[in-house]
Amino acid sequence: MTTVVIGGHSRNIGKTSVMAGLIHRLRPPEWTAVKITQYGHGVCSIDGAPCSCDPGEHGFVLTEERERKGRGDTSRFLQGGARRSLWLRVRQGQLHRTLPGLMRALRREEWVMIESNSILDHIQPALYLLVLDPSQSDFKATARKHLERADALIAIGPADCKYSWPDIDASLLSSKPVFQLARPDEISDELIHFVRRQLGLGEEAQSAEA
Repeated sequence: MTTVVIGGHSRNIGKTSVMAGLIHRLRPPEWTAVKITQYGHGVCSIDGAPCSCDPGEHGFVLTEERERKGRGDTSRFLQGGARRSLWLRVRQGQLHRTLPGLMRALRREEWVMIESNSILDHIQPALYLLVLDPSQSDFKATARKHLERADALIAIGPADCKYSWPDIDASLLSSKPVFQLARPDEISDELIHFVRRQLGLGEEAQSAEA
């Protein structure tokens, strides 16, 4: 199984759009998409609602999306061309408990793309792409922890937008390939060529351009 991980430094910066766009532009091969959502204390993994259950209860839920016409993130992966789309909801600190079930669900898959930073605590992907939005000052601990492992950065917004994270090592950011996207759903040819080259996929014609 070849795995690509799409992470991000903050919430709501376009990670799902980037991943759906990559799936759409990178076929072949056929991808299985996985979205991992971690909930804090007092929130149930079943439906994301406030919950007073014991931390050992409802620790995680893994579901497969079947509705291609839906508006949720997992439906967007199917719309992008994923052959399967899974959603793993898990309480913070319990991701390790979900891995056996997730691996069973993926045991027949050859190409998997995962939206998550925390999964890097448990796997070594073939490629890790980190989405950045310089207009957002927040920088999640999980993104900070794994920043050095990123193979490339995907910066959202105008090219002249400056980074606003004074506690992040600027030299580490500048040492990595950066692909500038005006919008997260506008995947550049340069990014596609980079990913295909890194994964050894060659320069085949893209389905989106056929």
